[in-house]
Amino acid sequence: MDKYTKKRIQKLHPLVRDEVEKIVEECNIALSERAKIRITQGFRTIEEQNELYAKGRTISGKKVTNAKGGQSIHNYGFAVDICLIIDGKKASWDTMKDWDGDKVADWFECVKIFAKYNWDWGGNWKTFKDLPHFEKIGYNNWRKLSKLKKDKNDYVIL
Repeated sequence: MDKYTKKRIQKLHPLVRDEVEKIVEECNIALSERAKIRITQGFRTIEEQNELYAKGRTISGKKVTNAKGGQSIHNYGFAVDICLIIDGKKASWDTMKDWDGDKVADWFECVKIFAKYNWDWGGNWKTFKDLPHFEKIGYNNWRKLSKLKKDKNDYVIL
């Protein structure tokens, strides 16, 4: 597991940190030596979310989210975005590439592993598919999460 992934996992809600570590380890074992999973985004502040929401609306660029600050599961530490790091240096979001030659796209090997741990994949969404995105089922309702009290570290108390 690379240092960026470790750092991002440590910012997730404490309830899912160990599980995400297991998922990453399992993905890396399932993939070839050429491809490794990297968490590119985990916890995101309300301000960061609002900046992303502004893209394609009030800031030039392509829309990247339909979620305003407080409406993203990232804002509660229960979502991650991933990419694959190829040969230790190149980031890839290619969902069809089979780097290990086992006739299963490496991305989908990771999707299966996340699903085994009860994480929803943004690629399964009906509209605005978000292929790099995964969120923990049972903790992916922002309306419920937004009403909960937070602890001293700003994590919702469950």
